[in-house]
Amino acid sequence: MEPTNQKFLERVVSQKALQMGSSFPCQICVVGFLCGVCLTSFFLAVLTSVGTFGFTGISFSSLSMGNSPLNSSSEIINVITSSDYQSKVKETARWVDSKGREPESDDDERVSLLTEAWGALLADREPEESEFSKRFGLNKSSLPNTPHLENCKLSAQVNKHLDARSGAGRFPPWTTWKGSLNMYPATETDKNLRSFKDQPVSDGAYPPWIVGSDEENYPLTRKVQRDIWIHQHPVNCHDPNIKFLVADWEKLPGFGIGAQFAGMAGLLAIAINEKRVLVTGYFNRADHDGCKASRGSWSCYFFLETSQECRDRAFELITNKEAWEKGTIKGKDSYKSKEIWTAKVPREWGDPWSYLQPTTDINGSLIAVHHRMDRRWWRAQAVRYLMRFQTEYTCGLLNVARHAAFGKEAAKMVLASLDKDWPKVITNQPKSEIEEFVWSNHRPWVPRPLLSMHVRMGDKACEMKVVEFEEYMELAHRIQMRFPHLKNVWLSTEMQEVIDKTRSYPHWNFYYTNVTRQVGNVSMATYEASLGRKTSTNYPLVNFLMAVESDFFIGALGSTWCFLIDGMRNTGGKVMAGYLSVNKDRFW
Repeated sequence: MEPTNQKFLERVVSQKALQMGSSFPCQICVVGFLCGVCLTSFFLAVLTSVGTFGFTGISFSSLSMGNSPLNSSSEIINVITSSDYQSKVKETARWVDSKGREPESDDDERVSLLTEAWGALLADREPEESEFSKRFGLNKSSLPNTPHLENCKLSAQVNKHLDARSGAGRFPPWTTWKGSLNMYPATETDKNLRSFKDQPVSDGAYPPWIVGSDEENYPLTRKVQRDIWIHQHPVNCHDPNIKFLVADWEKLPGFGIGAQFAGMAGLLAIAINEKRVLVTGYFNRADHDGCKASRGSWSCYFFLETSQECRDRAFELITNKEAWEKGTIKGKDSYKSKEIWTAKVPREWGDPWSYLQPTTDINGSLIAVHHRMDRRWWRAQAVRYLMRFQTEYTCGLLNVARHAAFGKEAAKMVLASLDKDWPKVITNQPKSEIEEFVWSNHRPWVPRPLLSMHVRMGDKACEMKVVEFEEYMELAHRIQMRFPHLKNVWLSTEMQEVIDKTRSYPHWNFYYTNVTRQVGNVSMATYEASLGRKTSTNYPLVNFLMAVESDFFIGALGSTWCFLIDGMRNTGGKVMAGYLSVNKDRFW
């Protein structure tokens, strides 16, 4: 009876369980339990795969910018955008779509890969092909074009060709050729092209380093630049009638880089007035390891002011007592300090400064006339000539700066034009002739419009009226009211408080060099010494040249640095962009 009763009990329990399982509430509980198990398994799978997600054999969690030259360089650019202030919120509010992927995660990884791969090519020691392939899973040749970088080696070669006389003392090929077009391999049948290349320059040919028409530059800029080049590059440097002025760059303590440029502009004026060829000597700011073969020379950063033949001849005459007695050669010590700093502006072009266009805005009004217009015009011409061509080293500094600032944006643009499966799918197309020769002259890409702003404070208060950053931003807002698409600012300043204040303007994108800045009021000489010679020279020059290339500029004319930036812009095709200054020059 006992087994029978046991079976009967089991049957009753089973029936009750079946009835309970058939009830609706129980079914909900079971389904809920099973869904919970599924979701838990799914999230565990996702979490365990995050650390190893990648493609083409690359684990992106292992790609560290710590090996990039951009992170190890003191000239890295900081970028502050309005999106930065929401970044922490976005990190905690990311969502996962129905396929278990974060939105655009593939694109983000591709942008990071391309940005870092480009950056690796800018290192002081470019990685070998095998090292590059192992690190990125790519060949160098498979990398897409870098719109924001310049081919520095090629540019230096082209500029060298444009800055030297050819055989028999002929002029450089300035007539019609720009960029690499003069290197186009014409065939033997192209007789007309070849004969045209060999023609001497006509009276109407102007130097290729001047951008824009006469109306877009200071008066007579193209003619003056051409004449200075001719003066500084005589056909025969050993001609006994050729006289020289040899001068080191100013190196007295306390003289800033802007003062050094202004001093050399005065010496160039003296050389032209006395019909001498200016030959520059020691440049203390180039006396660092970065300059290598051209250490201590202006040629580290820019092309030399005269030919190597004339330099050799001048330095040969330095040791000749008779040459000094006859006045064939002179040095900086031959002139009083006042003669250099207030040098008489050359008059062989008349007085073109008398009809400068009024494009400088101070306190809402254009400045049409002041009593230093001749010096303003001449310093612009002199500095433009001295900086007419950048060396490969300077070009490389600008490449690093642009990549740190704009590399990610450039990568996004480029990837938008590639196959969505890049780098799994790579299509290598040979470069066409129009790309190689015609488009070679296009300047590197930057986000435009771009406003450059130089905020000078600190010890400058002893020389000019110093204003707060807020007043600079008021001027920026004035420009934005006329050009509402303006939002990018290249900011240069020595003061940390200025950088800190950018956080109060979340609707602007600020780019600036990542160097140690002043906290408190110390002299510029002390500040530069704390940075070291290399950094204290390289980062100001990068800021200077970026300001020259920007669409708009805001500064303080009481600062020699801003004064010279304005001059370079006004001989670089940007007269009609105007200049908004927070004060006027202290000598006006």
